[in-house]
Parts: sequence; C-alpha cells; structure tokens
Amino acid sequence: MTGVLAPPARRAAGSGRRPVFVIAMACGAVLLVLSIAFVITIGPASLSVPDVYRIVLGHLGAGDGAGVSKVKDAIVWELRLPRTLLAALCGAGLALCGVVLQSLLRNVLADPFVLGVSSGASVGAVSVAVLGVGGGVLSLSAGAFAGALVSFGLVLALAYGAGGGTSRIVLAGVAGTQLFSALTSFIVISSADAEQTRGVLFWLLGSLGGADWTLVTAGAVVLVAVLAVCLAHAPALDAFTFGNSAASALGVSVVRVRTTLLVATALLTAVLVAAAGAIGFVGLVVPHAARFLVGATHTRLLPAAALAGALFMVWVDAVARTVFEPQEVPVGVVTALVGVPAFAVILFRMRGSHS
Repeated sequence: MTGVLAPPARRAAGSGRRPVFVIAMACGAVLLVLSIAFVITIGPASLSVPDVYRIVLGHLGAGDGAGVSKVKDAIVWELRLPRTLLAALCGAGLALCGVVLQSLLRNVLADPFVLGVSSGASVGAVSVAVLGVGGGVLSLSAGAFAGALVSFGLVLALAYGAGGGTSRIVLAGVAGTQLFSALTSFIVISSADAEQTRGVLFWLLGSLGGADWTLVTAGAVVLVAVLAVCLAHAPALDAFTFGNSAASALGVSVVRVRTTLLVATALLTAVLVAAAGAIGFVGLVVPHAARFLVGATHTRLLPAAALAGALFMVWVDAVARTVFEPQEVPVGVVTALVGVPAFAVILFRMRGSHS
C-alpha cells in the first residue's frame, strides 16, 4: 500500500527532504527540553536552569543534587516538573488527535472533542465532585475518564447504528456533545453550591494544578502507544484525505482503520481530559500550523504536530500560572486567547488554497 500512496518520484523527493526534517525535529526536541527547564524556574521561588538540571539528574540517579535545598527540590520535583511535563503531554496528545481526526473525518474544523469525549468527561467529573458518585473512592480524574469512555461508546454506537460514514460520526458527536453538556449544566445548577460551581467551572476550562507523577506516567504511556498506532497507519491517513472511496481503492480497510484510529484518539483524549480538563483550540490550531510548516504527509505531520503542541502548551501553562500571580488563569482561557488570533492568521494564509 505504501508504494501505491507514495510513487517513486514522490518518495525520491521526500527522501531528499528527510535529513532536513530530522534535523528540524531534533532542534525542536532540544528547544522543548530547554523550554521545560526554563519554564520551571518561573515563579516566586528563586530557581535557575542549572538548579533544575541538578535536581532532575539527582532523582534519576545521574547526580547527587548537591548545593540544592530540600525546598527547591520539592518545588521542582513534586510541583513544577510534573505540571510542566503534563502540559507538554496534553499539548502533544491533543495536537496528535487533531491531525488524525481532521484527516479521518475530512473536516478542517475537527478537533479531539468532536466525538463528545470532553462533554462526557465533564459529566463524570461533576458527578464525582458535586453528586459524590463513587462514595469518595473515585477521584475527579477517574470520574472524568469513565464519563469520557461512556460518551465515546454512545457516540460510536449511534454513528455505526446509523450506518457509519464520516458525516454520521460527526453528527453523532454533535448529538453526544449536546446531551452530555446539558447533563453537566443540569447537575451543576440543581446540586452544586457556589464553591463547587467555581471549582467545576475552573476544571471545565482546563487546569493543570492537579498534576502528579501518576497522571504524567499514564499520559506518557498512552501518548506513546497512540503515536505508534497513528504512525503505523500514516499511509492510510494520507489516503483518507482523498475520501473513503479513494482510500478503499488504494487498499485501505476503511472501517477497520477508521474504527482503530477513532478508538485510539478517543482513549488518548479521555486520558488527557481526565488529567487536565477540557483544553480547547490546541487540537484545532496546532495541526493546521504544523501542516503549513511540514506539509500534509502524515509520517512528518504527526510527530511535527505533537512536538509543536508540546512546545505550545508548555509556554501557555507558564503564562496561565504566572501572568496574574497569585491568581491562576484556566489554561483553556489562555489557549483560546492565543488560538483564535493564530487560527485567523492561518485562515488568512490559506485563503488562496481553496475556492
């Protein structure tokens, strides 16, 4: 199938650009590491980049962390590093899901929440926080993850029960989103007090304040697994951009591949939303920016979008927690404020691409 999707002339041209792409990705990865180290130093505590590296290397067994106080060690290792890594994982995962869904559904406005995962997670979260579902055993993240899976299962059943197809999946996602959004509003209005409402609203707009190593580990494992699945299906995603009929003609098992990728992206989105709430615009804007930079070939687009999303979210989170310090701004508010103008620029640059 790869030979069909990438003829010799195109493969030759692509191989000529591959070293440039690899170098660019390596530079981007170095920039991400430096950004994480620098962002961790931002805040009221007096930290430096060398302090951060000494603390991290000390915990990894590659150094003794000499000259760093226990307070600084706790600030870096227990608070800021997990939060910044979770921000990077959320950015990478949401951008990756956005790329896949925009290609799979042939919809430039598709994002990771088009399948109703975010609204289902909201119902699960408010059920735990407001109604006390789980009897104190379930955490907010666990409730959100369960709600996300229930929502996605309902949307998928509705879509395939109606005959499948791209348009039915999108419509089922819209219906699921509206249903679970209404349930969230009903629960909050009928049962929550003022303090609970404020907490739920903050979580719904995206918050990385609850980051810990458990969430980081879970997010990293799922992200790596889903990225591997998506890269394995990159030629099929190239074919999907021309439509289901073209993909089938090129030897793609349309239903199987589409279902596999929908499940994979929904699982990743559910994990990220459960960890950090609904962070909008990342999965919509970053894929378009990455596509503009590296083209539409998914072997390059998928890792480029993930890297760009990670960089974007690391700096967005730094702004969210420091610009109005000590008051923290929900991450989703910052992504919207940055994402809307960025998306307008992208649309302006794309105006000549379509009639």
